[in-house]
Amino acid sequence: MAHPLHHAESSARKLGGKPADYQTVHDWFDASKEHLAIFTHRALRHHTQGIFEAERVFGLTLTNAAGRVIPVRWIGEQHVREDCQGRIPSLADWLGRIQPEPWMANGHIDLMAREPVGDPRTEWLAEVAEGKTILGLKDWMEARGS
Repeated sequence: MAHPLHHAESSARKLGGKPADYQTVHDWFDASKEHLAIFTHRALRHHTQGIFEAERVFGLTLTNAAGRVIPVRWIGEQHVREDCQGRIPSLADWLGRIQPEPWMANGHIDLMAREPVGDPRTEWLAEVAEGKTILGLKDWMEARGS
């Protein structure tokens, strides 16, 4: 989806009521476009934690123009799925793809220090750090047949 209005229209088709019933929630999810108007803005709210944060901001439910009580979580899940090819990533999925830069750390970046020996995450983290993969752990393991 390109615009929060399109998400709101989609919500109205799926959940009833009018697009205006959902516009504020969808605007909130896409507010980070004010800072970076490319798809990576989604790292701020387009994930599981963002959906739960939307509940804290807007309440657990809203009542649409048709009088139907709609969970805000449904609206957030719909928004994220529409923007993330049908999936709802975790915050870790987004943050794990940030390429570490020297200015980000106050000292040495040691991505391997906390990983147990023999854990597949160790090899996956090394590949992420070296820029050899952008896949999440689960997708990486599936691609390797693990």
